[in-house]
Amino acid sequence: MVTNKVTYEFNRESRLLTPGQFQYVFTKPIRFGSRHFTILIVPTNLSNDSNKSNRLGLAIAKKRVKLAVQRNRIKRIIRESFRLNQHELPAIDMVVMVKSGIDQLDNKEINKELAKIWRKIIQRHKN
Repeated sequence: MVTNKVTYEFNRESRLLTPGQFQYVFTKPIRFGSRHFTILIVPTNLSNDSNKSNRLGLAIAKKRVKLAVQRNRIKRIIRESFRLNQHELPAIDMVVMVKSGIDQLDNKEINKELAKIWRKIIQRHKN
């Protein structure tokens, strides 16, 4: 009996890497937002039918979050949340951007806000 094992990994294939990949998302995105996040998504343009169909890019501006320690903490939280929810999301490429004031939130509040956005994305793509 063979079962489809879900892997919760965040590897190189799960990331937007090149400026061209980021530019593809920035051209005509669908926007999802909250008080502290703006997420731009587009359907993925991967040619091969791999099971890794979602890709994440992060654009955390120094203008919005001054301290590198805080920027890195926010990136870690976003990556972890994406890693755990990527199998429920549709086949999309996304870029996550943050708004000012996010560095004042604790990890639990950031995770809660991200969970709401993931639910919004899933709901929109079910219809």
